[in-house]
Amino acid sequence: MDSSLNRRTFLRASGIAMGLPLLSSMGASRLFAEKQAAESTDVRRMLAVCAPLGIHTPNLFPTEAGRDYELTPYLEPMRDLKEKFTVISGIMHPNVDGGHAAEKSFLTGAAHPGQPSFQNTISVDQLAAEQIGYKTRFGSLTLAVDFNSLSYTRSGVQIPAERSPAKLFAKLFLEGTKQEKEQQMRRIEDGQSIMDLVQDQTRKVTKNVGREDNQTLDQYFTSVRELEQRLVQAEAWAKRPKPQVDRKTPEDIADRAQLTERLRLMYEMIFLAIQTDSTRLITLVGPGGNEVVDLEGVDDGWHNLSHHGRDPDKIEMLSIIELEEMRLVAELFQRLENAKEGGNSLLDQTAILFGSNLGNASSHNNTNLPILAAGGRFRHGQHLAYAEGKAPPLCNLLVSYLQHLGLEVEQFASGSGTLTGLDAV
Repeated sequence: MDSSLNRRTFLRASGIAMGLPLLSSMGASRLFAEKQAAESTDVRRMLAVCAPLGIHTPNLFPTEAGRDYELTPYLEPMRDLKEKFTVISGIMHPNVDGGHAAEKSFLTGAAHPGQPSFQNTISVDQLAAEQIGYKTRFGSLTLAVDFNSLSYTRSGVQIPAERSPAKLFAKLFLEGTKQEKEQQMRRIEDGQSIMDLVQDQTRKVTKNVGREDNQTLDQYFTSVRELEQRLVQAEAWAKRPKPQVDRKTPEDIADRAQLTERLRLMYEMIFLAIQTDSTRLITLVGPGGNEVVDLEGVDDGWHNLSHHGRDPDKIEMLSIIELEEMRLVAELFQRLENAKEGGNSLLDQTAILFGSNLGNASSHNNTNLPILAAGGRFRHGQHLAYAEGKAPPLCNLLVSYLQHLGLEVEQFASGSGTLTGLDAV
């Protein structure tokens, strides 16, 4: 074995050697390429998008349940893709309240996010990233058009979102300078050196602790080993060239009134990230402040309009904005449907959750959430209408999505199974 691999070839914790995945320096380039080729015809992904100011549900939910429903105004832009999505009404996160604060729990299902003592839990994308994130250059992408983030670590810490399409594009596709690459490698190597130091120090402690403390240390060592594995994987990706795309670096749009341009640009970056398999897990918080968006017929702030109090004039202006949101997400769906990967479309490979933590934004209600499930390997083309009080938790849909990704998961947060009525194919 090549002695130059030294500690990077094996993980050492408590005197136990643990083999790492094969690296290019261990002659794994061919094996890695073969593995990638084998997976290329069935690559599973997940995208979650939250509309922070809600969706006016009378314009979204059909009056009929089942498959023979009439398209509503908000679904009309997706007419050609009707068999690729499912509208879900009556669903919610149990015990998730607090109005806008419930956005924190959109992908975690953690209860009572509005309480001062609230402690969040891991989001579904990060749970998946722990298991499949190593397969791509970026384990996940956490994005926002304006503010906030949907992604949380296992300890409930919010992961900052990237809000700049220009920075995101550079991260995905632009090769850094030689100096920048060297700095990146030094950061990775420094992290590995710290892991060695920590292991050396804690190994001495294990000789003088009791059974309960040993169990705690075992959990700690597991975390250390997982972190060092990620560092090694980061080193391998850092040495591989980034994908090339036929697109110049975009310019960020500072004017928040330009809803169409800003949201379309972020969706384009998401499409490119999926198309190049740069990541398989993406979350996005959509736009939504109190700006007066640049759309004909709108002359009031978006947030003010979301609190319409059933005022028909406000609802009319709000509908113009939200219809544009739906039109733009329909554009993304269509681009993913048109792009092929093996014998499937990218839409077939990508399970998409589009919706909001607000069921009725005007009253800050967190029940009967507007949810659209699209893409992935599911039998769509229906309106799943659950009766009030009898709906399964939204986390059941997240379990379905985790299983779509190929994970052996039977529960997540309040979800104790897959979503009834949404069958996998």
